[in-house]
Amino acid sequence: MSAAQWRRAMNTPSPGARVSVVTQAPAQTSKPVVSYASSAYAVDKNTWWSRAWSNVRWRHVLVIIALLLYPVVASPFFTYQIAAQSMALGLIALSLTFLGGYGGMVSLSQMTVAGVSGYLIAIFGTSSMGAISLGWPWWLAVVFSVLISMVFATLVGWLSVRTEGIHTIMITLAIGVAFFYLTQQNYALFNGFQGFSKISAPTVGEVDFTDPVAFYFLSVGCALIAYWSVKYLVRAPFGMALQGIRDNPRRMNSLGFNVTAHRLAAHAFAGLLASVGGILLIWYNNRISPGSINTGALINILVIAVLGGMKHPIGAFIGAMAFVLLQNFAIDLVDRQRFNLVIGGVFLLIVFFSPDGLLGLWQKLRARWSSPSADPRARESRRV
Repeated sequence: MSAAQWRRAMNTPSPGARVSVVTQAPAQTSKPVVSYASSAYAVDKNTWWSRAWSNVRWRHVLVIIALLLYPVVASPFFTYQIAAQSMALGLIALSLTFLGGYGGMVSLSQMTVAGVSGYLIAIFGTSSMGAISLGWPWWLAVVFSVLISMVFATLVGWLSVRTEGIHTIMITLAIGVAFFYLTQQNYALFNGFQGFSKISAPTVGEVDFTDPVAFYFLSVGCALIAYWSVKYLVRAPFGMALQGIRDNPRRMNSLGFNVTAHRLAAHAFAGLLASVGGILLIWYNNRISPGSINTGALINILVIAVLGGMKHPIGAFIGAMAFVLLQNFAIDLVDRQRFNLVIGGVFLLIVFFSPDGLLGLWQKLRARWSSPSADPRARESRRV
């Protein structure tokens, strides 16, 4: 974030600020004096809708058209097992991208938050374990699952925001491992290592979301809403302050910003994203068990976020797509037991050649192609 962006964010009136016109009669002039009320919001062309619409580019329109037409040209396997799964995993990775890329907080418990949401769907809704599941309507189970998962994510943040660097990573990893062992050893609430099965996506009206195409559009809709929410939030005053806290928390604290409150709010919003991704993932797998939230699953979310690139929200979905493609097709080249070796090798190669992930690699190539040095005539003219 540049200094110019910071000044614009701090000096621009908030969306919807009320403009108060105070008429005064000075000796020299009788023109009205216009002032902004600091506690109000004005209604002008700088509304949140106009600001969100101004961020739309032609490439966004092309991507949306491609997503809408994808089920027409793709097989049910690629529609459901590749694209829909990538969107669900991308949502969880997006929560880590928001925390790490914009808040400077690398959390390894985002898959744990998604697991909490998935287990609550099984407990509040219907599953194979009728003795444990309460049988609530799906929409009520979703609401309570998301709310409780956000509270859990906020508590994780409350424990970890007072630390930095490796200490934050270790605290969140310890929470994830503790929850894994809790679900594995508790049979009264989590049904032990067997978990829950037969957890199907709901039917809304005439739309059955167990259908691959319907579930794909549900996943894409949630992913688009989450993407634009993050894009809008990081440009809002809260997002700009969060990035300032990431760069220099002491200076932001001296300027009057509550560093702990901003970080807790970021954890709550990231928990919202992860919980929605966890619900989609349990509907996709039709089950949940401790194996879904073990240490390998926690690390996979970090791998996905780093593979795609943590400096832009779209990187989470790019990394998820690459991970799912490797997960489905790498076993055709190597033994299934060596899949983690393939993932680790690809991870090391991308981090070595592009610390910003696949998105950073693409930006480097695009900058090289568009730079004047790529044109032989431009190089010849500079020599002359």
